[in-house]
Amino acid sequence: MMMIKQSPFLLLTAIFLFTVSVFAAALDPAPADPIFELYMHDILGGGSPTARPITGLLGNIYNGQVPFAKQIGFTPPENGIAIPNANGALPTVNGINGVPLGTGLSGTAYSGQNLNGIQTQLGPDGLSLGFGTITVIDDILTSGPDLGSQPLGKAQGVYVASSGDGSTQMMAFTAMLEGGEYNDNLNFYGIYRIGSAMSHLSVTGGTGRFKNACGFAEVRPLIPSGQHFVDGAESLLRIIVHLKY
Repeated sequence: MMMIKQSPFLLLTAIFLFTVSVFAAALDPAPADPIFELYMHDILGGGSPTARPITGLLGNIYNGQVPFAKQIGFTPPENGIAIPNANGALPTVNGINGVPLGTGLSGTAYSGQNLNGIQTQLGPDGLSLGFGTITVIDDILTSGPDLGSQPLGKAQGVYVASSGDGSTQMMAFTAMLEGGEYNDNLNFYGIYRIGSAMSHLSVTGGTGRFKNACGFAEVRPLIPSGQHFVDGAESLLRIIVHLKY
């Protein structure tokens, strides 16, 4: 029988490369399932808000940035008079929690239906009262639609009222996922269409086990279950993420 003598150098090289590949995979494993879902809870006002408008008419009302104003949130005190903006426009508020309609991810629509038949409010210049409002978020991410579901992390970033008729929000945020040994973050960017059954966001990158990830996310508005009491205005989004590497 003829024996083939192998070089010790080649054998050691093969063992070294195999060891490095196994070690690298253990340090930075890719998600086992490239499709997963998150539930994002965006809460304006109330005792535990996760979002705050910081610019624009609605942001100024929220923060009391008018002369001699006291920060009172969205609802004027009893017998008080709301101060209009420069063009004389006044925001209409939701009577349940005092949040101006047109603020946040629900706008004047909720899962495709207008609240009490109220349409988007336009100022004399033809633009919605919320146009240009920048809202900063530190939203809670959970594994299920209820706010009391298993927490997965936070969504931190901004959304901007980017259309004159108040129908869209430009979103840019990072999903910071907890529970991992490494810094597992996913970055999202795109246009959220208020009242639409589904919007799409781009996955622009990630860190940790999501390094080199790209793809897209399907975003659907849901009606909060109400099992967990929230005294603010909650917008609930179901985010289905599709990744590739």
